[in-house]
Amino acid sequence: MKNRLTEMLGIKYPIIQGGMIEISLSKLVAAVSNAGGLGTLGFRGDQPLWRDEIKKIKDLTDKPFAINLGMYLNDLKERIDIIIKEGVKIVVTSAGNPSKVINFFKDAGIITMHVISNSNQAKKIEDAGVDAIIAEGGESGGIVSNNIISTLVLVPKVVDCVSIPVIAAGGIGDARGFIACLAMGAEGVQMGTLFEASVESSASQEWKEGIIKANEMDTIVKENGPMYVRVIKEEIYPGSVITGQVAGLVARIEKSEDIINRMMSTIEPVMKKINNQLC
Repeated sequence: MKNRLTEMLGIKYPIIQGGMIEISLSKLVAAVSNAGGLGTLGFRGDQPLWRDEIKKIKDLTDKPFAINLGMYLNDLKERIDIIIKEGVKIVVTSAGNPSKVINFFKDAGIITMHVISNSNQAKKIEDAGVDAIIAEGGESGGIVSNNIISTLVLVPKVVDCVSIPVIAAGGIGDARGFIACLAMGAEGVQMGTLFEASVESSASQEWKEGIIKANEMDTIVKENGPMYVRVIKEEIYPGSVITGQVAGLVARIEKSEDIINRMMSTIEPVMKKINNQLC
């Protein structure tokens, strides 16, 4: 499958694995990239440990991968230096304004994508010079906006106001969601929860089983310091298990390769059904 996004990133399928803190480490990132998607390293610990994860990814795959970089970090300059020195080609910025760091990446020939939650942010970020935008609806797990906008509303609004590729995120769990996002104008999707429950995920077995047991009504958005996060309700599953509403569609723990292959292989029958309904 080829489009502007796959050509830009050098990947086979327009599927990006969300950069989940402490969950998407080297093993998961490499598995997704080797399966044709784009694996993304989530932030982990101090610089030496973080750099070690980057090196491990490079040992596990020769495919493109990305690094998630939160704009709230106090040592951004040092981490940017590591990214450049390690030859990372793609960076996903999030949780803040990336305009202060974009030129560092551009000068190094690094592709940048930024996560946004409304169309006003999208236009400003495009003007700042990012290469693609990840439009993340409020269905998603982890950090969310306090003014929640659904993926179904957010994605077409963002597509209409920018000219760069848009990746849809939040609530995507199978080929039906993938196709719906393309219909709204997105050129790819980002998924977190499905990969969070994958074999290669660094989440505990208990954590993964909690996702499998949860249904679409079992998550809640709660305050976490200055931010808001979507987690599984504590009365359903003790502890703050960060996950999206799409947990209700996750039925089993499986390899990342199988997640991607199942999604891509079921596009044709879903499209056939749609065409039959339109006839």
